[in-house]
Amino acid sequence: MKNQMDFRPGDWLRAAVLIGLGLTAGCGGSSDSGAGGAGGNGGAGEKKIRVTATVGMVAYTAERVGGSHVEVSALMGPGVDPHLYKASEGDIRKLSDADIIFYSGLNLEGKMGEVLKKIGAAGKPVVAVSEQGVDPSLLRSPPEFQGHHDPHIWFDVSLWAKTILPAAEALAKLAPQWADEFRANAAAYEKELAALHEDCKTQLATIPKAQRVLITAHDAFGYFGRAYDVQVEGLQGVSTSSEYGLRDIQRLVELIVQRKVKAVFVESSVPRRSIEAVVEGCKARGHQVVIGGSLFSDAMGEPGTPDGTYPGMVRKNLQIIVGALK
Repeated sequence: MKNQMDFRPGDWLRAAVLIGLGLTAGCGGSSDSGAGGAGGNGGAGEKKIRVTATVGMVAYTAERVGGSHVEVSALMGPGVDPHLYKASEGDIRKLSDADIIFYSGLNLEGKMGEVLKKIGAAGKPVVAVSEQGVDPSLLRSPPEFQGHHDPHIWFDVSLWAKTILPAAEALAKLAPQWADEFRANAAAYEKELAALHEDCKTQLATIPKAQRVLITAHDAFGYFGRAYDVQVEGLQGVSTSSEYGLRDIQRLVELIVQRKVKAVFVESSVPRRSIEAVVEGCKARGHQVVIGGSLFSDAMGEPGTPDGTYPGMVRKNLQIIVGALK
């Protein structure tokens, strides 16, 4: 089992300084990193670019854009909630050894985002793909998030597609000899996501408007609701670090009973108990509502499975939602 450590801000700052200097304790970074000599061995003697990403959705973008020229490592795997993430000792090594770091940004990674900016200021390429790719005017700013934007943009496939170009251009700058390939890979991935976005709209439109109510553990699906005309209600706020109470449960129970909602949903990276409390509250009011399934919210599925890819994650959620609400 990984040795998990809850780093205090000061610990992260010291780690950032050490990484910037290439002096992480016990981790002597390879001296042949960079555009022409990065990472592990690739084909025909080439050295792969070592990429470290935070969440799986960002890591998958790096894999699709970088192709055979990258070796991608994700800090947060299946079922990990980035809002409550605790770093491991191995994560410091991955950040230190990386030739480039990708993260989502928009405060998704919490305090780690500030540390990654410090690492970037020390000279290592660090890219916040959501912040660089998406116009702020397209972002949600829920009042309960106290001036921050909602970071869960991957639930609107057309918005998440805008994060591809920053990744491609950063890799092209790091390894210009493969720039054309990175940009071609990016264009192909963008085309795939454009088709996926249209498929989401088509399938969700088959649910009668009155039944198009998505109730989940936390308010991660706001962009999904806006993009695909679905009413979204979460028990918690945008971040799972926010608390919920009896009043929040009662609010959702009242909505479910009034609208005769058929199903509510748990999330793969959030404990079930909050939604189970809502189900029990509805039962006490004489309304039977079922748990329609477990949705991927802040993390993808297992690597090597369809759910372990961003398009596969979206399609699985789509299948579960349509099947439960239609």
